[in-house]
Amino acid sequence: MDATRRSRLSEELMRRFAAAVRSVQLYASGHPLVERSLDALSETITQLIADHATIAIGLIEQEIVVGDTPLPKGAEQYGEFIRRLQGLGIERVAFERGVTIEALRILISTLAHPERTMTSAGTAGAAPAEPLATLQSLVHIKVGRISLDERASTSAADIATIRRLYSDAVNLAGTLWEGAQRDGEPDPQEAGQLVDNLAQAVAQNRTALVALTALKDYDNYTFTHMVNVSILTMAQARALGIEGAPLREFGLAALMHDIGKVRTPVEILNKTDKLTDAEFAIMRMHVVDGAEILRRTPEMPPLAPVVAFEHHLRLDGTGYPIGATRTALNVATMLCSIADVYDAMRSQRAYQQSFPTDRILAVLKRNDGLQFDQHLVRRFSQLMGIYPPGNLVRLDTGELGVVLRVYAPDPYRPSVRIIVGASAEKLQRPYDVNLWEATEETGGPRAVMRPVDPAVAGIDPLTYL
Repeated sequence: MDATRRSRLSEELMRRFAAAVRSVQLYASGHPLVERSLDALSETITQLIADHATIAIGLIEQEIVVGDTPLPKGAEQYGEFIRRLQGLGIERVAFERGVTIEALRILISTLAHPERTMTSAGTAGAAPAEPLATLQSLVHIKVGRISLDERASTSAADIATIRRLYSDAVNLAGTLWEGAQRDGEPDPQEAGQLVDNLAQAVAQNRTALVALTALKDYDNYTFTHMVNVSILTMAQARALGIEGAPLREFGLAALMHDIGKVRTPVEILNKTDKLTDAEFAIMRMHVVDGAEILRRTPEMPPLAPVVAFEHHLRLDGTGYPIGATRTALNVATMLCSIADVYDAMRSQRAYQQSFPTDRILAVLKRNDGLQFDQHLVRRFSQLMGIYPPGNLVRLDTGELGVVLRVYAPDPYRPSVRIIVGASAEKLQRPYDVNLWEATEETGGPRAVMRPVDPAVAGIDPLTYL
């Protein structure tokens, strides 16, 4: 079973599970709607366990994971259902091959009406003993709590899912680029789906997704840059309180900001030496070409051609297209421009070494704020920090740690998870330190000395987020 179909069936399982409980709450046993809901649930389980002997639903706080697939909008969509299970002390429900419709009927009836199996043994504030005992006696259905090992593997599955999402997004960005080269315009449905997936991930686990944008893929720079700028633009927008459809429009416009380069000659795009004045004049045309392509692409939001046209304009009137003047730039343009410069400068290419974050932020702050809106640059600095989340860093004690989150008042002193000791031994029990709180009296690490390349260290920082 391919990953897309399995993901769809995982969401369908949760939806039909909750719907079956609701139907039994509303209708008497044997009612046609109850029978229909049980049949639908059984059918979905059968499809999911065709390849694997077991399919499990796990609840970790307000997150829902089916198999290894974290469900988007879990708490929002299934809040009442989650509370019902947690109230019975249930964090995990696993369906095994061979589960019968009768076992499902008992499961659903007990979840819908736990009071019917309770006796005076149940105490206020405690999970009812009888309903849980009834459920734990079922054959081919396992009900209970999640072990510490399962919690760790679920966290790893969440990171694996985000990695897969990011990789798929980069591949799809390549398809959009090739389609625009071939057909003169990108596929708006594919672009919209890509951004929808990224927007959900930004909402669910922004730290891990932003950390993924730091991965260096020199061979696919054009496509990773498209995806990175989209993610970083949406991360900024969401931090400003922009949600829903507007957030997705920001992300789509950022994804497509450089699409005009499909008309730029390859020898200019890939040139490793400095461009001549004539070549740079041709390169500058990509903003006009991009706006034109997006303006005539069906179903492309009006914001997209605006951002494509403006993303190299600056507040002080510099930049290009030369001669284009604006009394103000669209906020999506300004967020995209910050993300564009940041990602381009931190990426190593044939003609450019990557720059550290403090150097990039200095560029964004230069000219006394005449080129970039300094309020937005300051917010971006607070979002990313000097050492962004997911960075592997060497501390002043010689230990290695993974940056967990930025401390806005002092972006040089983040929260760090220490994973390797000063004598280079991997810690069995990593521990967290808020560097902004560290003093001589507290002991331990007090500052980051430098970032460390994870590939050289042989460490995957994302597994520690």
